[in-house]
Amino acid sequence: MASSSSSSPPSDPSMETVAPHAAVTAERKLNPDLQEHLPKPYLARALAAVDPSHPKGTQGRDARGMSVLQQHAAFFDRNGDGVIYPWETFQGLRAIGCGYPVSLVGAFLINLVLSYPTQPSWIPSPLLSIHINNIHKGKHGSDSEAYDTEGRFDPSKFDAIFSKYGKTHPNALTKDELDLMLEANRNMYDFLGWVASAGEWMLLYSVAKDKEGLLQREIVRGAFDGSLFERLEESKESA
Repeated sequence: MASSSSSSPPSDPSMETVAPHAAVTAERKLNPDLQEHLPKPYLARALAAVDPSHPKGTQGRDARGMSVLQQHAAFFDRNGDGVIYPWETFQGLRAIGCGYPVSLVGAFLINLVLSYPTQPSWIPSPLLSIHINNIHKGKHGSDSEAYDTEGRFDPSKFDAIFSKYGKTHPNALTKDELDLMLEANRNMYDFLGWVASAGEWMLLYSVAKDKEGLLQREIVRGAFDGSLFERLEESKESA
């Protein structure tokens, strides 16, 4: 299902999504018909990463009471105790197909950045632990905003990834389109957010692009709720 629409302009000017004197609003289009394919797309979902093809989220997935952001992070909690240590992040990165150097450096940087914001107290963790209960506190800027500040999944923001930047294919991103999105999402002077977003998306692209070099919509949706990571691990184990 396409994420953009060619419907005629709304008769009510207050419903317009393109401003004639703001060219960027025409270049980065929104999908005005999303609500026809997904109930209440403006409502951020706490437990499921939904889109028109998955109105109830990933089929058969047990959220275990966790927010979508917590589900994403929980894949790296290899022993299920609610705390992610650097060696678990390393194991998780290896499990989804990252090479040894990338996994080693990535594990250190991820835990270095996310450890302190997610601690249950003001005391830092010498082991750079990440607490999943507080993972929403580690949300950085310059991102797609498909996670809200509490870790819910925002279907309209997710859809905008493809309606704005999926020019070649409506439900996929090329490498150039991904780069364009990362540049467009940059908040002013948010250098940490720029680097974090680029790192996350480039890592996803490296392990999950298809044979044509496209990052498919369903792949991206699965990354948000963590179900993609489980599929990648199963695929690697069966190879």
